[in-house]
Amino acid sequence: MKHLFVALFTLIAVGAMSQAKKATDVAKFSSQTVDLGRVKVGSPVTGTFTVTNIGTTPLVIENVQPSCGCTKSDYTKAPIEAGKSGSITATYNAAVVGNFNKTVYVKFAGVNEQVGLNIIGTVFSDAAPTTTPVKTGSK
Repeated sequence: MKHLFVALFTLIAVGAMSQAKKATDVAKFSSQTVDLGRVKVGSPVTGTFTVTNIGTTPLVIENVQPSCGCTKSDYTKAPIEAGKSGSITATYNAAVVGNFNKTVYVKFAGVNEQVGLNIIGTVFSDAAPTTTPVKTGSK
């Protein structure tokens, strides 16, 4: 009886592991990074990612989670049929001058891992740089 229990447990464990899907088994992204280039400060900017269902059953985007509060996201809510595409957007609030690299994490139904998508760019100010006169000597 003990051997039967061990054999049954092993079959169940192997079956469960073989059914675990990876994101690359069901979805393909046109790109995982979108370069938004130069963005004027105070102007929110949006990157769009296209995801294609490469599986045989409808693909459901279960959740999209930005890495910080300065980024908002949206995504295709309806199941994506096999061979069809959907989209995920990430909108960055360009409030701070400088380079940015923001990530949104995508979770598909039936897949344990998450996929990270990045929007990158540089926020600039339209104000002319200020210069300070240089003193050349002392009196």
